[in-house]
Amino acid sequence: MTADIIPGRATPRGRFPHVRRAGDFLFVSGTSSRRPDNSFAGASVDPMGVTSLDIREQTRAVITNIAALLEAHGTSLAALVDATTFLVNMNDFGGYNQVWAEFFDETGPARTTVAVHQLPHPLLLIEIKATAYAPVSA
Repeated sequence: MTADIIPGRATPRGRFPHVRRAGDFLFVSGTSSRRPDNSFAGASVDPMGVTSLDIREQTRAVITNIAALLEAHGTSLAALVDATTFLVNMNDFGGYNQVWAEFFDETGPARTTVAVHQLPHPLLLIEIKATAYAPVSA
């Protein structure tokens, strides 16, 4: 088994890897819309402190971040077999689902979506953990 921190990606906010390989499977840790500079796609705060959060932009960034982690292991989103999504608010399900459909259809990964009380940063609306089948011999 191997575990990797991928250079050029947002550093995990704890002692865990971006990706852990176990045999032919890659397990992607919970991934957010956080950029390498610690800002968040789909989140802004104006000078008055008013927060604007966009579930579509955050979802797109999360999936793109997962794609980059998989690409670092020589594979792609097509290798995903399972994904678990954590939403802070189920009212965001429609926007999240709309963006998900930009990347996947019914032949994509199995998926579970749950609501959670909060995520590790108040600007986060979504986090996704995923499993990919990426044979070592490939």
